[in-house]
Amino acid sequence: MSYQVLARKWRPKSFATLVGQEHVVRALTHALDQKRLHHAYLFTGTRGVGKTTIARIMAKALNCETGITSTPCGTCSSCVEIDGGRFIDYLELDAASNRGVEDMTDLLEKATYAPTRGRFKVYVIDEVHQLTGHAFNAMLKTLEEPPEHVKFILATTDPQKIPITVLSRCLQFNLKQMPQQHIIDHLTRILDSEQVRFEPLALRHLAKAAAGSMRDALSLLDQSIAHGAGVVEEEKVRDMLGTVGDDYLFALLDALGARDVTALIAVADQMEGRSLNFDSALQELAVLFHRVALLQFAPEALGDIAERDRLKPYATIFDAEFLQLCYQIAIHGRDDLALAPDEYAGFTMALLRMVAFNPVTASATNVGQAIAPKAAVPVTRPNATPAAASLTATPVAATVAAAKPVAGNVQVSDDWHAIVAALAISGMARQLAQHCELGELSETQIVLRLPPAHKHLQGKAPQDKLQAELQTYFGRSLKLTIDIAAASGTTPAELARSVQRERQEQAIASIEGDSFVREVVEMFDATIDESTIKPI
Repeated sequence: MSYQVLARKWRPKSFATLVGQEHVVRALTHALDQKRLHHAYLFTGTRGVGKTTIARIMAKALNCETGITSTPCGTCSSCVEIDGGRFIDYLELDAASNRGVEDMTDLLEKATYAPTRGRFKVYVIDEVHQLTGHAFNAMLKTLEEPPEHVKFILATTDPQKIPITVLSRCLQFNLKQMPQQHIIDHLTRILDSEQVRFEPLALRHLAKAAAGSMRDALSLLDQSIAHGAGVVEEEKVRDMLGTVGDDYLFALLDALGARDVTALIAVADQMEGRSLNFDSALQELAVLFHRVALLQFAPEALGDIAERDRLKPYATIFDAEFLQLCYQIAIHGRDDLALAPDEYAGFTMALLRMVAFNPVTASATNVGQAIAPKAAVPVTRPNATPAAASLTATPVAATVAAAKPVAGNVQVSDDWHAIVAALAISGMARQLAQHCELGELSETQIVLRLPPAHKHLQGKAPQDKLQAELQTYFGRSLKLTIDIAAASGTTPAELARSVQRERQEQAIASIEGDSFVREVVEMFDATIDESTIKPI
């Protein structure tokens, strides 16, 4: 027996098995059960959401030998023949290739004759918007008052092109795009039935690539099974789709949060080495910015708990205004790719733009200042070059107090603010360090206190990285322990925010105290928008 593609094999045969169109199913079910049947239906929606499938189910419901019903039996000769496309009183017409007035006139002439076998003649006209104006005019009268034994079902992906005179004669149902979770659940059921091994994350990539179309999702699933030799794996699906993996995207977010230009370029180089699509990367990056912004303003909008937990640290790291700017840079960066010398240059320039326009560093005069703001107090750590020390410095107001000499005339400090400023860490590890407070420091152990509000920053990977850097800094083996407890003093993150607030207040006071500004305010009865003031 020849292989049947999944999109055909798993096409729904009844309203009960139809996925994602509950609002349409409910209306049609009630109409069939109450025998309130219209003579013309119009189904609109993007490709692969079930327009033709619903038309076939409607044809079975109208011609099932058990009677007009919302639950056709699927086993009588009429139902079987409709499913197989052999029912003489069921006709599917493609308006893309039969769009002329002669084709429509021929169809309407045949419609006047009584059905041969069924209860009704059902005419399905797909992509009806491609009919010519004369063809639409030819069908208007019949569409308004057809013979009692005729039912018209029209389907289109572009209802705006259908004349209003036709729309007014039909019951219109708009089929919505399939939610990703519905697609994932349906693909899971199919793979379980087909006994195909799969990785759940692979289905997430397929659902995203399907863009709301269940048929596209099933076609991609067929392709991924063939690509993976009978197994659906995330890595192979990503290779097949040419999509950018989450590892690269979150690495970009980590580097952007730490304003680490070197890490940003390194990720871009890795992506170029794998010939990944930079346009797709900017698109996926914009999606991530959108999801993080949603988490900041409307956390309940993210129904996926796993996604919410994954993005929560970034909602803390990124300023809301900066996130909006990054989103704009990402979406406009896609347009600029065509004008760039090459896609790699366009992509990296978009990333550098995000760093350059960071509100914390927008006023910096060079890249070094963008990465290490002016308020930073550089602290040299053992085996670190001066350049590395300047790149990893963060703004702190505290001086390096209680410094003590060690071998090699290099000084280390037990002041936590100075230690954090000197550590060569970025991303989640730096965020963890900045929100901690030094609790205890001995020859073999260092204990940090992390406030409960930031316990989501604690994880094995960032903690291991922080421990390794602390061992390098102190030049000895240390065990790092992090206790979840309220801080008794000021953490580096709180101090940085305090310094930033103080600089912001000084900037506002400077603007408000300027004589020219006061003169403009009095002359034009103006007000100062404080949200637009940024400290230099």
